[in-house]
Order: sequence, then structure tokens, then C-alpha cells
Amino acid sequence: MGQSSIQYGPGPDLPLHSDWTMTLPILFIFCSYLLGACPFGLLMARAKGIDIRAAGSGNIGATNVFRTVGKATGICVFLLDTVKGFVPAAFFPKFVASESGGLFTPTVLGLLCGVAAIIGHNYPVYLRFKGGKGVATSGGVVIGLAPIAAGIGFLVWIAGLLVTGYVSIASIASAIAVAAAAWAIFAEQSLLLPIVFSLLAVLIVWKHRTNLSRLMRGEEHRFNTFKRTSKQRDKL
Repeated sequence: MGQSSIQYGPGPDLPLHSDWTMTLPILFIFCSYLLGACPFGLLMARAKGIDIRAAGSGNIGATNVFRTVGKATGICVFLLDTVKGFVPAAFFPKFVASESGGLFTPTVLGLLCGVAAIIGHNYPVYLRFKGGKGVATSGGVVIGLAPIAAGIGFLVWIAGLLVTGYVSIASIASAIAVAAAAWAIFAEQSLLLPIVFSLLAVLIVWKHRTNLSRLMRGEEHRFNTFKRTSKQRDKL
């Protein structure tokens, strides 16, 4: 009787991936969303006895916390929101990409985890999907994946705030600058980062649509930290 030619399982030329190599990246992407959804602004304001959703603009982000709770708390929230974007984008791929059989490169997995964190911040399951605008968390993602573009975006944000006094304008200008920098730096190598960063810029503009409406009506809050007061101008 001749030897059977029936093969059980994939042949030698077919890639063999266990369920774990597919499950692990998906698990980290899901964890990125849950981390991004942590409402640090709400929690830190509540620790001060303030419901941030009923104060100021009602947004849980760092800017509203800075205005309504205090500068130190606002800065802490900004840093925490940045970290929850940076960690999934920069560190999660180190645990997963080498175990995924080449299906997820570090850049692709970093983008997926980073975007999941941003979505978590903007649409947190803990707060019935009503979250922040995603500027700090997006910044953390960009720092983890494209630090030069992040540096350019930060400088534009500072300049925008100094010139206009509006955080919303500074944030929109920064997001556009990051996208432009990504096109200039990465377009010849790959279109992945430029396209994703451009989409994130569009999302940030969309999340600031109410701010833009207030700007049109002249009702947007303006920081006066770097502006002379009327008394100081009179002395000149």
C-alpha cells in the first residue's frame, strides 16, 4: 500500500501563526483604548471637589481643568493625558511586534495602539463616550512615533498661544503643523504616518468646532498670561 499524500495542517510553504500571535496585538490595542479612556481630568478635578463636566466649558481636558481647578492640576492632567498616548504608541509594540510573526510592524502597531488611545480619550466608555478633544493624547502618540514632528508641533503650539492667546487656535495650528511635518519627513519612505497624522489633524479640528463657533461670535476664552494689561499699556 502506497504512502498517503494527505497532509494534515498547513504545508511547509504556508505561514503558521498561532491564535496567540493574533490575539496579543488585538489585546494591546484594546488595552490602549481603555488606557486612553481614563478620564484623568475628571478624576483630578473630583479630588479637588469639582465636577469638571459642570465647570467652565464642561470639557474634561487639561485646558478646562487649568482654568477652573488650577494651574498645577491642569498641568498634571496635561502630562497624564500625554503619557496615555505616548505609552501605547512607543512601548506596547515592543512587547507585541516581535511575537506577531511579522504581521504587525512596530510602526503599524504603534499607530494602531496610539489611535486607539486617542479614540479612548475622545470617546471614553466610562463616560458614555463623551470625552476630551485629544490634543495632549495625540501629542503623546506623535512623540512616541515621530519626535521631530512632535517638536515642530510643540513649537507651533507655543507660538500660536503667544501670538493669539487662544488655546484652540494653537492646538489646531499645531495639529496641522505636525501633519505637514510628517509629509515632509516621511512621505518618500511611506505614506502611512503622513496620512494618519493628517486624519488626526482633521479630527482635532472637528473636535474644536464649538471653539471655532465661539471665536466667530467673539466668545472664546482667551489666555491673558502673555498680554499686557490695560494699566501696563497706559504706562508705556
